[in-house]
Amino acid sequence: MFLSAARVAVTRTVPRAVRSLGSSSNFAALRQRAPAVYTLRHFSSPPAFLNESEVVERIMGVVKNFDQVDPSKVTAETKFADDLGLDSLDIVEVVMAIEDEFAIEIPDTEADAIASIGDAAEYISKHPMAK
Repeated sequence: MFLSAARVAVTRTVPRAVRSLGSSSNFAALRQRAPAVYTLRHFSSPPAFLNESEVVERIMGVVKNFDQVDPSKVTAETKFADDLGLDSLDIVEVVMAIEDEFAIEIPDTEADAIASIGDAAEYISKHPMAK
């Protein structure tokens, strides 16, 4: 079955002059002489990742607009619990607001690892679906 499929592939992709050089039993020699034909199909553009500095600025804006946060304490290195004094429920709300900002859904396992603005920016800048 493979040989018949290989013959069909060779007859469709290899020029006649090259096909006449070998038979199906001498397929390896024919393959060495025949030019390689490759087809690449692109059904969509490659993922465009967001710039990390832009992501940091947008996350800082989200955190500054959160009710329990003093906007003067928000920097790119701010930790949610240590620097802003947010409890676990507040951190979940901040992460949900970040999800809304970038139109993505962060799984719970990754959301638990986000403890600062830097962590969130790193995750989002590597996420291909973030807008």
